[in-house]
Amino acid sequence: MPRLSVVIITFNEEANVRDALESAKWADEIVVVDSFSEDRTPEISREYTENFHQEKWRGFSGQKSLAVSLAKNDWVFVLDSDERITDGLRAEISGLMEKGLDKAGYYCARRNHFMGMEIRHGGWYPDYSMRMFDRTKGGFIERKVHEAVEVRGETGYLKNPMLHFTYTGISDYLTRMDRYSALAADELFGRGRHAGLTDLLFRPPFTFFKMYVLKQGFRDGMHGLVLAALYSFYTFSKYAKLWEFRLAGKTGPRADNLRGSREKGS
Repeated sequence: MPRLSVVIITFNEEANVRDALESAKWADEIVVVDSFSEDRTPEISREYTENFHQEKWRGFSGQKSLAVSLAKNDWVFVLDSDERITDGLRAEISGLMEKGLDKAGYYCARRNHFMGMEIRHGGWYPDYSMRMFDRTKGGFIERKVHEAVEVRGETGYLKNPMLHFTYTGISDYLTRMDRYSALAADELFGRGRHAGLTDLLFRPPFTFFKMYVLKQGFRDGMHGLVLAALYSFYTFSKYAKLWEFRLAGKTGPRADNLRGSREKGS
């Protein structure tokens, strides 16, 4: 029967990592790659695994690729520190492992929570991403932000979702938005993209309209309204920074050095 490794990257995640590790302790192995946390993250992580490593931050894709490479098993499940594997998901994965895996990778949905409320609309559910895969058939593609897995072969979908406890509040969102928008702008810059007047004028309001109206974010009440507004601001920030980078003729000075362990795609 195949064996499974759960891999997690961390940086200053003492408030989250224990619950993530508790939800993964049934796995055959847990791998934690930490980018030199300054809190109790290393101490907590070592309670759950001997396969704990500290490595210099190399970007989301690079750090997760490293964690996958350090696993002893071919099958891996990538878990973020603010995510939890539910009992239903654990049972489903265990059943697949016993029955025999016939896919190269599996997408998993996330039940996202924002400021104490589960967000069911606005594009926040089911929020599928490739999380469990055979590392001999694929891995993370190189991207500065919104990292993703690509595999060679047929893929499937897990029926049970993870829990995701994302931004703790508006200040948390704005702090991380500054980092992620710089990374996203840097990636666009590297592709030769430009930011024009239409990008700054029309993309942010369309982001709001898409989340709040087309994807029915209004059904999540004030939470949905605030999220749609914040994501439109993220879009404006991303393209404004791309314009800034072009104006300066170089990428953002911090883009390659930003570190962190969690992300909610935009």
